[in-house]
Amino acid sequence: MTIRSETQNTVSALRHRGPHLGALAIVYTVLFNAGLYPVTAMASKPYWPGPWEPAEVIVPYFQTHAGPVLTCLFLQFGATIALGIFTASVVSRLHFLGVRSGGPSIALFGGFLTVFNGVAASLAVWTMIHPSVAQTPSVLLGLYYLSYAFGGPGFSVPMGLFIAGVAVPSAFMKLLPKWVIVLGMILAVAGELSWFHLVSPKALFLIPLVRFPGFTWLIATGFMLPRTVTQPLPSSEVPA
Repeated sequence: MTIRSETQNTVSALRHRGPHLGALAIVYTVLFNAGLYPVTAMASKPYWPGPWEPAEVIVPYFQTHAGPVLTCLFLQFGATIALGIFTASVVSRLHFLGVRSGGPSIALFGGFLTVFNGVAASLAVWTMIHPSVAQTPSVLLGLYYLSYAFGGPGFSVPMGLFIAGVAVPSAFMKLLPKWVIVLGMILAVAGELSWFHLVSPKALFLIPLVRFPGFTWLIATGFMLPRTVTQPLPSSEVPA
């Protein structure tokens, strides 16, 4: 009798159980960008004022556009929850794939902090457009800047940590294509540099630089991060 020991007969594939990362990334992307529609120039003017606008522009907008603002925060609140599930799932996937470095823990911290800040930003805006609050300009303005802090640098800095926590160990273990790794590292650096927006308005461009190309990175990572690993079969199970 001849004993054959072929590769396909001596290994088995294990599949990670959890939500589909690519689908979660798409849900996050669609919900967030759908929330932008009613409060940007795509819908009508005036649109959501930036932090550089004077109080005479910011306060009347939120006093008179509660409907579009509520739609925006409702959709983006849901997007943030999808991002939280993506964070937990991708960290679980990295552990499953054998990552034993600090990367997954950094990703978990950064991702959950991004989610917390996103939820806080949405709830601050929800409070801001409440009729009894909206009629007090000083309170409305204070909540506006707080929501901007949570959703601006409060998004980009921890999001940079999340991306780095996934991209760096994926680079060492060759879990993702090179272009996804390179894009991730660029976004991670931009996210950490956006910290300087707290002291310099000139760094504002780094926040959308992290957010919008970040959608592409999340979707690519969701579809390209391996979902299975192989392991040797016990000797008793190797066919002869």
